[in-house]
Amino acid sequence: MSLDQTASAPARPRVSPVLVGRTAELEALVRTVLKTPSLVVIDGEAGVGKSRLVRELAADPALAGTPVLIGHCEHLQEPLPLAPVLDVLSHHADLVPPGDYNPIVGALAPLVPELGDRLPPPPPELADQGAARHRVFRAATELLDRMGPAVLVLEDVHWAESSTFDFLTFLAAHQPAGLCIVLTLRSGGAPLPVRESFARAASGPPLALSLRPLDPAGVGELAGRILGTPVSAAFAASLHERTGGIPFVAEEVLGTLHETPLPDDAAHHDDVLTDLAVPTALRDVVLGRLDGVAEGTREVLGAASVLDHPVDVDLIAEVTGLPPADVVAALVDAITAGLLHEQDGQVRFRHVLAEQIVYDALPTPTRRLLHRTVARAIEEREGPRPVARLAHHYQRAGDVTRFVGYAEDAADLAVSHGDDAHAARLLVQAMATDLPTEQRLRLAVKLGRAAVDGLAHIEAVPLLQQLLATEALPGDVRGELRFALGRLIRQQGLADAGYREIEQALPDLAENPALLARALAILAAPETVADRPMAVHAARGEQARDAARRSGATDVGLAVRIADASLLIEQGSPDGWALVERLLADDALSAYPREHARACVNWAQAALHVGHVRRAERLLAEGRRVVAAAEYLRVTDVIELVAAAVDCSAGRWSDLAGRAHELVVRRPGYDAATLDDHLLHGIMLAASGGTQEAVAHFTALVEDAARVGAVWPLLAGRSALARLLLTLDDVEGSAHQADLAVAAARHKGNWVWAAEPMLCLVDALVAQGRTAEARARVEELAAGLGVVDAPLAHAALLSCRAVVAHADGDGPVAVGLLREARAVVADAGLRHEESRVVERLGGWLAEDGDAEGATLLVEALRGYGGRAATNDVARVTRTLRRHGLPVPYPWRGGRRSNGLGLSGREREVALLAAQGRTNRQIAADLFLSPRTVESHVRNALRKLGCSSRADLAVHLLDDAGEDRPAAAG
Repeated sequence: MSLDQTASAPARPRVSPVLVGRTAELEALVRTVLKTPSLVVIDGEAGVGKSRLVRELAADPALAGTPVLIGHCEHLQEPLPLAPVLDVLSHHADLVPPGDYNPIVGALAPLVPELGDRLPPPPPELADQGAARHRVFRAATELLDRMGPAVLVLEDVHWAESSTFDFLTFLAAHQPAGLCIVLTLRSGGAPLPVRESFARAASGPPLALSLRPLDPAGVGELAGRILGTPVSAAFAASLHERTGGIPFVAEEVLGTLHETPLPDDAAHHDDVLTDLAVPTALRDVVLGRLDGVAEGTREVLGAASVLDHPVDVDLIAEVTGLPPADVVAALVDAITAGLLHEQDGQVRFRHVLAEQIVYDALPTPTRRLLHRTVARAIEEREGPRPVARLAHHYQRAGDVTRFVGYAEDAADLAVSHGDDAHAARLLVQAMATDLPTEQRLRLAVKLGRAAVDGLAHIEAVPLLQQLLATEALPGDVRGELRFALGRLIRQQGLADAGYREIEQALPDLAENPALLARALAILAAPETVADRPMAVHAARGEQARDAARRSGATDVGLAVRIADASLLIEQGSPDGWALVERLLADDALSAYPREHARACVNWAQAALHVGHVRRAERLLAEGRRVVAAAEYLRVTDVIELVAAAVDCSAGRWSDLAGRAHELVVRRPGYDAATLDDHLLHGIMLAASGGTQEAVAHFTALVEDAARVGAVWPLLAGRSALARLLLTLDDVEGSAHQADLAVAAARHKGNWVWAAEPMLCLVDALVAQGRTAEARARVEELAAGLGVVDAPLAHAALLSCRAVVAHADGDGPVAVGLLREARAVVADAGLRHEESRVVERLGGWLAEDGDAEGATLLVEALRGYGGRAATNDVARVTRTLRRHGLPVPYPWRGGRRSNGLGLSGREREVALLAAQGRTNRQIAADLFLSPRTVESHVRNALRKLGCSSRADLAVHLLDDAGEDRPAAAG
């Protein structure tokens, strides 16, 4: 459901339903309050959460039966003497017991009419006002004593008038034994007299709690609680930057987010906050503070908001014409008002939204004049010109000519520093203006180059499409723009459309062999599109090599050879690895870090496709090293997915479910990787989630991949779906999906990719009694493969032959083939595949009464359990029971895990922990605090006698999967 579809859904909270980021402070507060008499002072800036902490205190179970008396100091022009204390007494009149009081308590009767029937009559008036006030103080203190044990809370004491301060001084010196006094006040102002009085109190110095803004993680947790879904790290960081970590400001922004039509996954994109309207309540607060400062301070703040930079006193003085000393005085005034603050030795706006509100309050002509004045002042300074900053100011000043010139200079500088993303953003902004054709084309070519590595396809694609459709372009420009457009469309995940666009660019690139070679190298990659056979890719590779030779460019030659190696690896050719080793040893590759990084990631992916996990690991380690050194954003985003896929194949599933989920929802902008994200997430669902949810997930994945024409992960998705359907006894559905995958690989002309779905197909055919057809399919696969260096394909072929042999009743041959298949996947590091082979082998041997069958089934069981693969654990457990074999502890039948002393909530938390979820992720899922989750996990480990979460998985996973559908035999 999207965030705007709330008509039929429960209203989401406008504040977090649980306290975030203040657990330690709340615990300290409760401990102190319970030890009366005691004093507490809670300070912090406006909106930081002082009142929320007080509300949590009042609701804490430890204070059940103890009244919490809350009074508020109001920000009034003429505050009423002792108003917050009198309000407490009037609002809690029911807590004042009748009885014999000192006659002076009657002094309160005129001030608190609600207590008139319980108090003595008012004593005679005193001429001495000081004595009268002292009498009121004594009376109020006696009533608070009679109302105790109690907690007296006075909020916003920084607004208290003098009589309230005097009473607090008196109360601290004569504090009733059953009373705890809690004050909240705003930090940053002048020292309040109450602090000194409390420091000398008879009960000892107060507990001082200074609340600080939340860090990005805390802001992310707060957002997740309010939005009802975990948010991405990027979203949390952006929200923290905009709000300064102040909970009230964050809540107001998130409240605005509630009211704005947004996509379903808005909470995982930081850009949704960029153009969000400033919350009205926050605007009113900031404008109120702005109205409360002097005119000179407002002028300085206006200039500071235009600078969009840490405050530069000299520059503000130059822009406003004020003496530097006056600027400094104004800054101090703004800090006192809470509009600015000091951070890392610099003065800045308290948060981005405060700066935006001050900026928006400036009249448009004033803003433009200030931007122009700032830009000219910066231009006149000595040293290199900050071209990006000048572009920003001239754009806001409305000076198009200077803006475009500086934007182009800034883009060139960004590209030279490897920041293609920033360059693309600048060029998109520049091209949005009215430009001469020659200048527009020059910028478009630069945009096409920067946008690919800058992941700016969403902004750049329509611009390039419009140019190609409307402008009469020179052939070489048209070719380069179309090539860039094709690459950007591929980044959007539209594999076939992007491939065709690049094909159309080839004729116009004929006179540019360097670009032609790069375009052909991309077209030579076989794993992108479904409808081009391997022969076409091979031909494109040959053409690329010829163009690279004609170009004479070293980096172009490297790009083509990198593509050659990938093509060979995907086909299972040993020549591919020989070429990889030669390239890695070539100093030329190291001289081009971007080519080097792309090569390692592409080869690692190809290695995974054919099952060379250990080789993929080595390449990935090399790729990480190069990417870190080159700060290559595009590959940095992709490498996280490749790392997760490597861990999945290698059986390192600790927290992989959480990582897969984060990869799916985050979608870093390289949309072509989204399908791979979803494949990984589907594998996790199939192994340890709801099986029907996994079926729906894989079905959607297959449909999406087919729609965009992406052969990978279309084949892997169909194969995984076929395998899952087989475990659900949907033999016909499994055969259909597997047959489609085999047909696609056959059309592609790469039998290496056909091997895994062929194994599913053979299993399904044999289950249907169609052994002869299965045997023919196996021979077709064997003929297509020949001799290949592809562990997945080799093991799948051996397993296919074993299945047919087993169906024919040739048990010894079948077992021998499976043992050989196991050796292949074990040597390649394919741990989960190894467990599958071991499970099949154990099941066959158990059927024959061979004692080794039980041993192998238990081995598979422990392998699945170590990966928290609950569905696989449940399936093997049922196999053991079906054959009358004992299930080893902790899978032994009888008492369920929940009977081992776990509460329902402890079990719920423990199961998520066993599946690899972190405490913070579990807290977000179940709307608990991380500390509560930690407690539940600790209790579960203790009650089950476990020493780690892996042990927890071993104890719980059979129980979790016990009621799931049975696997096919």
